[in-house]
Amino acid sequence: MCLGIPMQIVEINGYTARCEAKGVERDISLFMLQDDAVEPGDYVMVHVGYAIQKISEQDARSSWELFDEILAAESALSNA
Repeated sequence: MCLGIPMQIVEINGYTARCEAKGVERDISLFMLQDDAVEPGDYVMVHVGYAIQKISEQDARSSWELFDEILAAESALSNA
């Protein structure tokens, strides 16, 4: 199974962006989005270190909410 994580671009240096999600920062390659205009503040879907798609802030927040629900359910099952 593949998993994409929504992240917000903090800064850009060439084809590398510093991105943040829920307090975690990573350097992400923008190589696959070189034909798209991205800038700090934009949200991107990240898979194995590459930004693969520009997304809306609403889509990013919805994904984070779903991930939080999954983690909470998993934690509840582990503690049962």
